[in-house]
Amino acid sequence: MKVKKIPLRKCVATNEQLPKSEMFRIVRTPEETVCVDTTGKVRGHGAYLKKDKTVIMNAKKKKVLDRYLEIPVPEEIYEQLLELLK
Repeated sequence: MKVKKIPLRKCVATNEQLPKSEMFRIVRTPEETVCVDTTGKVRGHGAYLKKDKTVIMNAKKKKVLDRYLEIPVPEEIYEQLLELLK
């Protein structure tokens, strides 16, 4: 019996490699909008953030997602991430 591979992704804020299930995916869509991808199937350029309040707050403060997605990330995205943590 084969062992199933667990897909790993790199957090843009901490540079840690973690399983996809332990991270949020934030996507810049082709229409130049930013959204939180809960399904993992939204088309566009994605960045991963660890599911941790301090990581999300540091990413907001240092504008890490703005640099990776090459577009200003609205305040609502960070609020949505914090809500999903609860």
